[in-house]
Amino acid sequence: MDTSTSAPARRLDWLDNLRIALIALVVVHHAAQAYGPADWWYVENQPRTSVLGTLSAFDGAFFMSLFFFISAYFVPASYDRRGGRPFLTGRLKRLGIPVVVGALTLVPGLMYAYYVRYRDYPAISFPRYFTDVYLGLGEEPADWSGPSWPDLQFGHLWFIQNLLAYSVLYLLCRQAARLLPRRRPRPRTGARPARGPVPGHRSLVLLTVVVTAATFAIRLHYPLDEWIPFLDFIQVEPARVAQYATFFALGIVAFRQDWLNRLPARVGWIWLGIGAALTAVLFAVGSDAGFFGPGGANGPSLLWSAYESALCTALITGLLVLFRERLTAGNRLSRAASSASYTVYIVHVPVVVALQLALSGSGLQAPLSFGLVAALALLISFPLADRIRRLPGFRRVL
Repeated sequence: MDTSTSAPARRLDWLDNLRIALIALVVVHHAAQAYGPADWWYVENQPRTSVLGTLSAFDGAFFMSLFFFISAYFVPASYDRRGGRPFLTGRLKRLGIPVVVGALTLVPGLMYAYYVRYRDYPAISFPRYFTDVYLGLGEEPADWSGPSWPDLQFGHLWFIQNLLAYSVLYLLCRQAARLLPRRRPRPRTGARPARGPVPGHRSLVLLTVVVTAATFAIRLHYPLDEWIPFLDFIQVEPARVAQYATFFALGIVAFRQDWLNRLPARVGWIWLGIGAALTAVLFAVGSDAGFFGPGGANGPSLLWSAYESALCTALITGLLVLFRERLTAGNRLSRAASSASYTVYIVHVPVVVALQLALSGSGLQAPLSFGLVAALALLISFPLADRIRRLPGFRRVL
């Protein structure tokens, strides 16, 4: 998603197309939140359907891991070209500024709308809510409905925040590597030597097993949809950390080993077929089936950890090959949409929530409400993001 400051010399139009498809899926995912999943969202008491709950589970199984993979793919070239300190400065500007600004503008606006509509407290102005409730400078009510005090959070900006943390960790690893003795000449800047084998069926199966084991172990203590403030600042969902961290690391390796070009098409097609089959089964049985579980030391949790990990590995591998082999055309519009995708991620949630609130009480059934919100949010978010990026000084950050 966040690639404009670290793109390789040769632009990959198919990767632009994949990025557009993914950001569109993110918008669709959040459009469904009010009408399907049981987890918390800014808009409540809407008609619901289990199909949209399954859609949310399907999306969550792979799309953010793929975003971490794509984002990580561009990280080594940026570091090689710039060096450590400029790389960190660029990451802080590109990722840190939107997180801080968004947490002080977009997210408190969303949380205030929720506070006014769904919390049974006396009405207060937004400035007072911001200082007393959001920042927690006021006294915590004895009957505070939580889930935590204060209301300060990062909302959907968690991905950008986590990506910044992973980038800093990569920087630290590179700096530590400089202390080790060198046995081979350092490759030229931006080089991607094809030294090792490309992923095959055996390695992908092994990857699935390893991620399953790590995911299940974490979910013994942290089930899905439980978020924690890591280091009292970084908003993390531990239940998915094994996937995210693994695919971020694989994105770095993919750049160094040139996997995006070298991955055999046949391997990708087979795993795309596996992903399609797993998807069909998921929608046939529903994500709320009793043999799936969000966490704990039980069979349903193990089964869902395995199912989700297999679906994640299969779809990421398959989609990379699908777009590389079939969806390669690029033009001015697609490149503009790809460049705006990062900004779309930042601004789309207020658009989605505003549309959901506008349709609240309309009497429409869940599928129709969802369809309208998804379509309108896509039509609004991309032009809005492009307009924002044209504002003076914004393009340097967004």
